[in-house]
Amino acid sequence: MEQRDVDEALEAPPEEVGRALAALPESQWFERKSARTSPAKLSQAVIALANAEGGTLVVGIHDGRVEGTDADPRHRNELQQVHVQHVQPPARVHTRLLPCRTDDGRDDHLLVLDVNPGDEVHATTRDDVYLRLGDETRRLTYVQRRELFFDRRQAGFEAQLTAVRLDDPGDVDVEAAQAYAARVGHPTWQGLFAARGLVRDGRLTVAGLLLFGRHPGSEFPNAHVRVTRFAGRDRGTGSRQQVLSDERVEGPLPRLLRDVPAHVRQVQPRRRALGRGGRFEQVPAVPEDAWLEAVVNAVVHRSYSLQSDHVHVDVFDDRVEVESPGRFPGLSDLRDPLSIHRFARNPRIARVCADLDFGQEFGEGIRRMFEEMRLAGLQPPLYRQTESSVRLVLAAERSAGDDGARLPEETPLVVAALREAGRLSTRDLAEVMGLARPTAIKRLAQLREQGVVRWNGQSPRDPRAYWDLPS
Repeated sequence: MEQRDVDEALEAPPEEVGRALAALPESQWFERKSARTSPAKLSQAVIALANAEGGTLVVGIHDGRVEGTDADPRHRNELQQVHVQHVQPPARVHTRLLPCRTDDGRDDHLLVLDVNPGDEVHATTRDDVYLRLGDETRRLTYVQRRELFFDRRQAGFEAQLTAVRLDDPGDVDVEAAQAYAARVGHPTWQGLFAARGLVRDGRLTVAGLLLFGRHPGSEFPNAHVRVTRFAGRDRGTGSRQQVLSDERVEGPLPRLLRDVPAHVRQVQPRRRALGRGGRFEQVPAVPEDAWLEAVVNAVVHRSYSLQSDHVHVDVFDDRVEVESPGRFPGLSDLRDPLSIHRFARNPRIARVCADLDFGQEFGEGIRRMFEEMRLAGLQPPLYRQTESSVRLVLAAERSAGDDGARLPEETPLVVAALREAGRLSTRDLAEVMGLARPTAIKRLAQLREQGVVRWNGQSPRDPRAYWDLPS
């Protein structure tokens, strides 16, 4: 679910808004609470969102039923004050009453709390700290809290004000801002900028400038991406360095996230393999979905407070390497990348990029890269951390693990075809793989056992049976 789904539901008419909000799944940015929830319990949810990327809390819906909040105005008033009375330091929250129709047909109101991401760590009056991770509100241990404190100091950087004024059309990409507002259904881009923390006191914040400034490089000269293609497998030094191409990609972040992949596609490593037409051809050696996710993560989650370096995308004959300024968040265990939960060093930038459909959530994106490499039968992604950066290596090297060894070499073809078509028959997939039907059935059975594909049918001879990808 995306944030704009919440925004659209909140705009529904009173007789529909409650049911629309009740039907939405809870997420990183959205949670529902009963009208009977206690101020202390609600404060935990407010703190968790403020310590993450902000979001929306709706009070008056419980177990799929629209209750409303008018029955106890005094209690509702206490809930409206939780961000001040029960949160230290107070969180920046905008509260409003939203007209609704309850399940028993009464005209009532929902309490909506729009929580802004905090620039420091928020805690309860009992000094407990919570963090929103996916659809969970999680209480942090002392060590996790300490790490969050250090990470949060960097997160506050994107909220700092720049010298660029909102009313200066020469410095703000108004056309892109208007397109963004139209995409999320907001009436004005100026109001949306204020709601997303991109503007304050009439001036763009760092996040606002990086996202919608015409020339963000004027204040942040290293807010660009450099795509370099090397000949062979090594960088080399001096006269032995063989650079085939070197592109510096500049501009606001949404433009970077569109232009950088285009440059990488032109120089990505390739190998000769069986194509979808049943003929051998040059195909990408590293799955595009893997390196694309790596690029998006690097641009969205890099430390922009470290202005001494930029994002590097280095392409070799046998791998793609992506390096970004800033270490992993302290809450992460680099020894087990798949255990890394969602984290946004730049919550405002991450929120806007999610609105614009760029990339997966931080933890989800890492898991997706691992899965793409596994499906291609390649070695898992390798992370290397320096004193000031993280380098990710995506190697076009066959996996030596049991799972990779058992995956047929036609796996990438099957996965790509099913992603494009949604569902295909055994006959169609046999053509995609360029194999006779009996052999294709054996390969598909292997993929089914590995959980890569799913067979749907009533019996082995069902003429309407088809294959698709697990949801």
